[in-house]
Amino acid sequence: MPHIQTALITGASRGLGLALARQLAKEQWNLVIDARGDEALEATRQELARETQVIAIAGDITDAAHRQALADALHTIGSLDVLVNNASILGPSPQPQLLQYPLETLEQVYRTNVIAPLALLQTLQPSLLPGARIINITSDAAIENYAGWGGYGSSKAALEQLSHILAAEQEAWRVYWVDPGDMRTQMHQEAFPGEDISDRPLPEESVPGLLQLIKGDYPSGRYQARALPGKEAHS
Repeated sequence: MPHIQTALITGASRGLGLALARQLAKEQWNLVIDARGDEALEATRQELARETQVIAIAGDITDAAHRQALADALHTIGSLDVLVNNASILGPSPQPQLLQYPLETLEQVYRTNVIAPLALLQTLQPSLLPGARIINITSDAAIENYAGWGGYGSSKAALEQLSHILAAEQEAWRVYWVDPGDMRTQMHQEAFPGEDISDRPLPEESVPGLLQLIKGDYPSGRYQARALPGKEAHS
């Protein structure tokens, strides 16, 4: 019986996570998805279930019980081929400068954007196949010194270094930290309150690059999703 591939995507009820989930559903991947909002996630589950098997579990990725529920759901499907750590939070909007940044909020940003992806990976480790793809969604704010982006940017910088070291430690997996580029999403609008962001590309434009990494034979490393070729790379 042919192996049906399975992906777990966090933050899959909107934006990039939803765009990727839709594409994988069309290709008959099994999906486990999560998001914080019950209603939006259930609407997503109903949509994707027309195409493939999908399990949706609402919850906060910083919660250990929620992470375990995702791992338990995988046991009903089988092994895991792809983990996409897409869920993240921006922090305050508008973004404060570091000397005015509320430290309790900064801790929450780090718990969500850095610690939770690693914690989820630790929980899911028994289900991850050799050759599994780990995709950690990052940002150009991780490497650029944008004033006012010290909280979110430094959290993504920490995620990138974590990913870099994980790639060195776990050679059986492909570990990618991927900058999807500016996108027309709710988070991007929150980052620029009151501004017109209609000129930003839709998240769907970053999906082909993610599919390249999921299906291709790229080495572990940092990639810009929209800089990858448009056609699939085959291993």
